[in-house]
Formats: sequence, structure tokens, C-alpha cells
Amino acid sequence: MEVLLQQIINGLVLGSMYALIALGYTMVYGIIQLINFAHGEVLMVGALTAWSVIGMMQAAMPGAPGWVILILAMLIACVVAAALNFSIEKIAYRPLRNSPRLAPLITAIGMSILLQTLAMIIWKPNYKPFPTLLPSAPFNVGGAYITPTQIMILSVTAVSLALLMYLVHYTKIGRAMRATAENPRVAGLMGVKPDVVISATFIIGAVLAAIAGVMYASNYGTAQHTMGFLPGLKAFTAAVFGGIGNLGGAVLGGLLLGLIEAIGSGYIGTLTGGLLGSHYTDIFAFIVLIIVLTLRPSGLLGERVADRA
Repeated sequence: MEVLLQQIINGLVLGSMYALIALGYTMVYGIIQLINFAHGEVLMVGALTAWSVIGMMQAAMPGAPGWVILILAMLIACVVAAALNFSIEKIAYRPLRNSPRLAPLITAIGMSILLQTLAMIIWKPNYKPFPTLLPSAPFNVGGAYITPTQIMILSVTAVSLALLMYLVHYTKIGRAMRATAENPRVAGLMGVKPDVVISATFIIGAVLAAIAGVMYASNYGTAQHTMGFLPGLKAFTAAVFGGIGNLGGAVLGGLLLGLIEAIGSGYIGTLTGGLLGSHYTDIFAFIVLIIVLTLRPSGLLGERVADRA
């Protein structure tokens, strides 16, 4: 029972990070029908920026509390990631907006490889130990353990999701985003500027990815130039799993994927009689994707049908 509870806690932590990344994919897809495959690299840039900033801050302010450094590093990482994603959209995707669907997709994959290479040049290809800034003593919850870092991940995710839902449903830019998603031409006639809305969507997605990147690095204690690829791919799986273009679907898909992976990794050895170890967890994500797409091609909550503003 303790094992199950422990894996559920681990699954929720992992799933909440997937959910944050999946929201970036889903929002962009909902508005311009583009799968932004460079999204995982935005996460990686956020994490490595935070790593650099933390190193500088620890040297400059040796007595500062860990949580202050972490929050400041996260804010700077968000700004850098937002600027990066804004530039990617302006330089790489905007000129291709009316071109065949394949062109932006290939550009996105190219952008992903370019960003990985640039990060390797700037930060060097070695693994970087991510400093532990929060207390490491875990809390005991019914026989399972949860660390302060994991509590921070769950609470930051909950706050980010609440703010995003408020932004999309109750603000002017949120209404403009929903209108553009429904019908860009009519929204344009109503005075909504599609370019502004699309840039805002990329910026919001980047902020969520940077937060997820810093949390990912804090949770696993390491950061590196290829770290964004697999979480990005799994978050994309989560977005498709929940229904691409559907915000609630992205969150549900992310959490479910995290839980399936964590619970699967806890029991995979027992189920296969020791044939497969817990390092085979990645297969769960993609087996689930194949099953869901076979049974429900539009995902669990269905593809986006834009909310009536």
C-alpha cells in the first residue's frame, strides 16, 4: 500500500509538470493549428537559465534563503523563455502562417535541433548538478514520503493552472484568444489583432514551460542541453491523450500520464517477473497513446470546440 501511495505522489508530481508543458502545445495548436515541436527546448532553456542565475546569485548573495533565490531564478527564466518563444514565433512561424501544413512542422523540428545545438555551445554538453535550494528532509504521509521540492511543484502547478484558467476565461486577451481560435478572420473583423493574440499565446506557453523546466531540474537535480526532448514529447502525448486544443484535456492528460508512468514503474518488475526494470517506464506513455488513439482518436475530452466567448 505504501508503494502505491508513494507512486501516486510521484505520479502527481510528474503529471503536473507534463500538464504545464502540454498546455503550451495545446494553446498554440488551438489558435494556429501548429504543433510547436521546439516547445521542449524552451523548457530546457528555462532550466539552464535558472541554473546560471542560481550560480551567480549564490556567489553574489551567499546568505540569501534558498526559496528567494529559486523564485528570482524562476522569474528570470520565465522572462528569457518568453523572449525566446516570442522570437521563434516572429522569425520562424509567422512567415509560414499561410503555407502548407508541413512547412511549419518541419521548421519547428529544425528549430528544436537548432536550440539544442545553441544551448550545447553556450552551456557546454556536460550534465550540470542543479542546486537543492529547498530543505531536503521529506515529510511522511501515511507511510509515503514527499519532499518540500515536490510540495513546491504541486502548489506552483496549481497556482499556474488557476491563473491560466482565469486569464483565458475572464480577461480581454483571453476572450481575444478564444475568438481567434474559433474564427481568426471574423475575430480580425471585430478588431482583434491576430498577431498580438498569437504572440501572447506563445509567451504564455513559454512561461509555463520555463516554470516546468525549473521544477523538472529541481526534482531530478540535473540540467543538460537535451533535457527538454523527452518531457516535450511526453507532454505532447499528454496533450493528444486529453484532446489536443482542449485546456482541460491537457491537464487531465498530463496528470493521467504521470500517474500511469509512476504506478507502472513501481509494478513493472513484478508484472513481468523481473524481465523489465523501472527504467523501461517510457514505454507506458506511448502504449497508452496508441491505445487511446485507437479507441478515441479525438482524445479523452475530445478535440477543441472553442468556448463561446
